[in-house]
Amino acid sequence: MKLYSYWRSSASWRVRIGLALKGLPYAYEAVDLLASQQKADAHAARNPMRQVPVLELDDGTRLTQSLAILGYLDHLRPDPPLYPVDALERAHAVALAEIVNAGIQPLQNLTVLGRIEALGGDKLVWGRDVIQSGLEALQAAAAPHAGTFLVGDAPTVADLCLVPQLYNARRFACDLDRLGLLTTIEARCAALPAFQAAHPDQQPDAPRSTP
Repeated sequence: MKLYSYWRSSASWRVRIGLALKGLPYAYEAVDLLASQQKADAHAARNPMRQVPVLELDDGTRLTQSLAILGYLDHLRPDPPLYPVDALERAHAVALAEIVNAGIQPLQNLTVLGRIEALGGDKLVWGRDVIQSGLEALQAAAAPHAGTFLVGDAPTVADLCLVPQLYNARRFACDLDRLGLLTTIEARCAALPAFQAAHPDQQPDAPRSTP
């Protein structure tokens, strides 16, 4: 398989975690969002939305949208499950994932921030407000179901969405002191090798400091 990814893309990061948890090997193909490589015709042919990630299967089939890709990976290799088997737990995990996937991340992505700035707004204030309020809602929604992780005692799709969003929260200087449940779970995720391998700093297109 081949993953078209950008080192700091939240959606790509989720998929990298999923691939690592499943122990599935893949080739990494960088798409530089800051250089607008996602807008090129070649990438538009892979994904008409001109976004990452795109997972290209061995037969050339291309999958887009991080949660759809993670669902495919769960069918491809069911263990460990990213989507809980229990129907209620699965619904809770998907709901928490969608708070990030639909309610936070799209409102603070590169395209939206560019539009905010073009319209004369402060993109950093916008991004900070969107992320802060969204994460506070996520914490309140997660509290009744949280165990070691956001839903129960094993990582689910909800945790795969949480970790990249907290990374973005720090970039926007959000107040994480009010998000103790989320940061505690984040620390547990960070101790797992799969999460470590998927971190942006470990990706081949991450900027390297020079001596």
